Parts: sequence; structure tokens; C-alpha cells
Amino acid sequence: MIQEYQVRVQPHVAANEQALRSWLADEYGFDVRTLTAVRILRRSIDARQRTIFVNLKVCCYINEQPRQDEYVVTHYPDVSSAPQAIVVGAGPGGLFAALRLIELGIRPIVLERGKDVRERKRDLAQIAKTQQVDSESNYCFGEGGAGAYSDGKLYTRSKKRGSIEKILNVFCQHGASTHILADAHPHIGTDKLPRVIEAMRNTILQSGGEVHFQTKVTRLILEGNRVVGCFAADKEFLGPVILATGHSARDVYRYLAEANIEIEAKGIAIGVRLEHPSELIDQIQYHNRQGRGKYLPAAEYSFVTQVDGRGVYSFCMCPGGFVIPAATDKEQIVVNGMSPSNRGGQWSNSGMVVETRAEDIEGDDPLRVMHYQEQIERDCWQQGNRRQTAPAQRMADFVNNRLSYDLPKSSYAPGLISSPLHFWLPKPISHRLQEGFKQFGRMSHGFLTNEATMIGVETRTSAPVRILRDAESLMHVRIQGLFPCGEGAGYAGGIVSAGVDGERCAEALARYMNGNV
Repeated sequence: MIQEYQVRVQPHVAANEQALRSWLADEYGFDVRTLTAVRILRRSIDARQRTIFVNLKVCCYINEQPRQDEYVVTHYPDVSSAPQAIVVGAGPGGLFAALRLIELGIRPIVLERGKDVRERKRDLAQIAKTQQVDSESNYCFGEGGAGAYSDGKLYTRSKKRGSIEKILNVFCQHGASTHILADAHPHIGTDKLPRVIEAMRNTILQSGGEVHFQTKVTRLILEGNRVVGCFAADKEFLGPVILATGHSARDVYRYLAEANIEIEAKGIAIGVRLEHPSELIDQIQYHNRQGRGKYLPAAEYSFVTQVDGRGVYSFCMCPGGFVIPAATDKEQIVVNGMSPSNRGGQWSNSGMVVETRAEDIEGDDPLRVMHYQEQIERDCWQQGNRRQTAPAQRMADFVNNRLSYDLPKSSYAPGLISSPLHFWLPKPISHRLQEGFKQFGRMSHGFLTNEATMIGVETRTSAPVRILRDAESLMHVRIQGLFPCGEGAGYAGGIVSAGVDGERCAEALARYMNGNV
């Protein structure tokens, strides 16, 4: 017999399989010796009250053997002799587009401007050592995209556009822990995600596709109003194009504007990385001076409010993680967050950002939000002594318009310099952050503290441009054979939603190639 139950147990029970089996047997009145296996289908933590519970959906196998695979396997055929399509970008949008093309019998040619996921790691290490950023290999550019070395969080609110379960199962098939199928906020971890990405690349290659690194696309090949390929690294690649270049490929946006390919300004969110000691966040969120104890994970938080008609909210929270330098070119400072799979670091950080709409910036230039973003990053670089040393301020000092004379220790490897963020950040951002922090401090006692450090600036929350496409065909509205995809096109926000959009674009491209658009 196979039976599913929704249960609510204390953390020590959820953390120990034998304790959970005994609890289930006692609760539902069966002999524990007949319980051959228990699989956790869903897991979430309820920390709203002082007594913490773990909510579980479990599948109990009573006198029954479970199936071997905990995930659904996707089969990828040999497409070495099939018609080909071009995928520009090897982030989650591009990788999942390529894998879905293989399923549909199309040979993907993946063109990635950066290096493979292992080679990237060396360039990332150099940022802290030399204070220099490689404009083609950094935290945003390279195999795996911006998510590969900035956390690997798989939580998304985009539930209607495609199969989230399919994306998670493909990750498991390529080496991710099956825990991601159960957790309410699934997370692979920056330390483990590169191996998964490599396995996905190998599936593409073994199926007959191609993956080219350090192959930067410079322009599309147009025949009338139809894209028939692209130029990259002085070579011609022919086929319809899925454009999945990520939210930081500003040269692509400039090219599209110059080529009169329709784009529009899109709102983003701008703010800072806020870093607390993880022990403090554990104490606050778990209502316990002892912190999380033995059985609970590093605590997460989520805040959102409205200030003067714009949202102020936490973004991409990284328990037990690090703040990282995410600039993509010279004369800019950008910060982001990441966590290893065990989330065991001594700090926890989150983006704290303010909604910025396209209409908040004067003019009608479709690149105006991008220019605004660039200016803030340049201002931040100048405040950081024109290095990757990031300007920072204690949280309570910021709220009270005071300069911080010293700063707490931080996970940010290139180093911090005390700076009056309240003074030089644009007023619509600094004022709303100050008021938002006051509200968050009232919601969660102890959160607004000078033990927390604000690190500037968090600007790459999403794309500042949307590449227009038809709602049904997913092709560019004026140009056939061009499929703007994922976060860089303005249609996704994170690893999973980009993967879902990549699959949808692959399906639309297949219909186009079959004449069914």
C-alpha cells in the first residue's frame, strides 16, 4: 500500500528518518516494521510562532517497494544529422532551450561569449586579488550565466508559463540533489551547481549538438524581415536564433537599438546588499536566543512594503552566504549574493531594493533605464576608490543619515570602504530604503541594527530592457526567426523561470521550422 500524508512535526523529527518513521507509525496506527520506505514530497518550515514546526508531505510505502528513480527522466535522442538552430547564451534560458530542442529533434548550436563553468572560476578569483574584472568572464558572463556562481536558488513565483517540475527533474537528472523536488525554497548551491551545468553541456554534446565558448555574437544575419543566422567570432552560424544573452549583455541591447529591432525600456529594482551576522538572523527568525540549534537550517527572511507608491523589498536572500562582486566591465561596482549548499557561512545577506519604473526616468529612449543603471554603478565605483572596494555603511547609521566611522567584518572579499550611501544614492532610492528599513525594523525586532552592513550597489535584479515578442509565437514581433528568451529578453526572473522560458522558446522555434507558426 502507498499512502500520502500531510504532517506537521518538530524539527528533530523531520531531520531524522528513523524518528519520522516512528512518528508516522504512532500517528497513523500501523506497524513500523511494515513501513519499507518514506519519501518526502514537500518540505517547508513554519517559523511564525515561537514553537517551530516543519510541514511535510510524505509518501509512505507499507509492505511495498518504492520505484528506484525519485525523478522523471527525460530522454535525449541523437540529433547529429537533424536541422540546426542557434542558441545565443549558455545560461539557464539557453541551456534549457538547447535541451528542449534536442527533445524536439533539432540540433542546437550554443554560442557563449564567456568561458566554460570551470574556467570562469579562475577569473572570479582574480577580482578580489587584482581588483580587475574580465569583461567576458565574470559573475554574469560564462557557462551557467549569472546564476552559476551566485547561488543556484530555484524558487520562482512563475507558475503558469510552463512546467517547473520538468525543470527541477532535469536538474536532478544531471546531478542535483532530489531534495530540490521537495523543498519549498529549493537551492542547489554555488559549490554544486557547476557540476550540474557541466553534465547538461555533456548531454547536449553527446546528443550531437555543439557548444562554443568565447564565441561572442556581434550581429544577426537578416534576409528582409527574417533572421537566418548570426556572426560570432568572425564565423557565420546559420539557423533561426534563440537569443538568451542574460540581463547584463548591454552590448546586445545597444546593437538591437542600432539595428532598429524593437525594444522598450523596462522597470528594474535598485538598492544595496544588506549583510547581517547569520546568528542574529537565526535568533530573530526562530525567536530563540540560541539561534537555529541542531536541526534547523540557516534562517531566511522576506520583507516587502510600499513607500511613496513604489515597492521596497528583500530580494535573493542568501542565508549563510557571501556578498560577491558582480560587475561586468571596468568603472562599475555591482554586488550580488550567493550561498554554498550547506549555507554554513557566518553572514546572511539579501538584496534590499526599490522598485524603479521606466516612467520614473525622463525621456523616451528605450535604453534610458539601462543608462540610469550604468550611472549608479559608475558612481559606486568612484565612491569605492575606483577599485572593486565597495562603499558601505552601517544600517542604522544610514537610516539616521550618519557616516559610519568603522564597519563590521564582511564576507565581501575585495573589501569595503565607509561611505555615506544616504548622501550619494539617488534620493528616490535612499529615502525609500530608509523608510522601508524603519518598517522592517518594526515588523522584526532587532533587524534594524548597526550590526548590519549595507553594501553598494545592487542593480542587476532584472533586465532594464524588454525585447518585444509576440505573445503566441514568442518570436520578435517584426522579425521572423528571432526568439528573444529568458531574463535578458525581459521575460523571466531567475534560474527556473528562465529555464521554463527557454523550453517555451524551443517549442515555438520548432513550430516555426515546421511551418506551424
